[in-house]
Amino acid sequence: MAYYCQRCDRTFWSEHAYQQHVENSSAHYWCEKCDRDFVSYHARRSHYIQSGFHHFCHKCDEDFESRRGLLRHFSEDHWYCGRHNTIFDSSLGLKEHYVQSPDHHYCQKCSQHFDDKPCDRFFQNQNSLDQHLRSSTHQPKNVRCPGLGCGRSFVSHSALLLHFEAGNCPSGMTREELNRIVVQADRNNIITNPARLIAGPQGYQQPSATDYWATARSWNGSAYECFLCHGTFRSLQSLNTHLQSPRHRERIYRCPNQSCGIEYSVLSALCQHVENGSCGVSRFRAVRNALDSLATNMRLLTV
Repeated sequence: MAYYCQRCDRTFWSEHAYQQHVENSSAHYWCEKCDRDFVSYHARRSHYIQSGFHHFCHKCDEDFESRRGLLRHFSEDHWYCGRHNTIFDSSLGLKEHYVQSPDHHYCQKCSQHFDDKPCDRFFQNQNSLDQHLRSSTHQPKNVRCPGLGCGRSFVSHSALLLHFEAGNCPSGMTREELNRIVVQADRNNIITNPARLIAGPQGYQQPSATDYWATARSWNGSAYECFLCHGTFRSLQSLNTHLQSPRHRERIYRCPNQSCGIEYSVLSALCQHVENGSCGVSRFRAVRNALDSLATNMRLLTV
């Protein structure tokens, strides 16, 4: 039986000879995986690109055995964004994509502490990126602690307040003392919530703090359980640390933006909310005045 190749005008006397001709001839463009012959290089290339049976890199004109092999090739040999499955012509083009795409939370700013080298870091969400940008990696520590015997500096007023609330300042300032001073100073209740305060002849006062302690009876069979919020912890010490935190204290601070209304139990959290500017409360003149007064007179908050 004869086998005729019309394209080459040749006859072959066996199927094996004909098949070898098709696979090896420069006049044929054979796809071995699909057992198909194409009339031109471009026709076969289009087939590689469009077919779901091929793992083809159109930049290198190379077909890979598996999807994993193709992705490894993209990552190692190209400027590739895996999230969008896109190859870029240069590292600059890829980084520009990272910066402009809302799907990437990427920091390309230069660090202050590493010879002006770019961060080149990704974050899980925009909030994490914003916190990083406000950190000491990119912001100068120009807020000095006025506490007696301290001398530390921080990147923001909220970081300084957190320093006080944690009881780490040598001045002896504590969270309860800070709250007491702020409640008395905020006579117009710009940032404090009068509904959660105690009114008295000398103005508002914060509610008395109640200390909670857990015992071994908090074990529920699999973990130590908080009797207030039913959160679970691996150790009794972790549970008691949770109980001594502000988690269950009165939320005496509030966002003055009525459309927001978020309440906080510590001043540093409210200050972070204002600094973040997410609800626009930082534009309120009364809030700025209250926090600016607190910042400029911070020396009054030391003992």
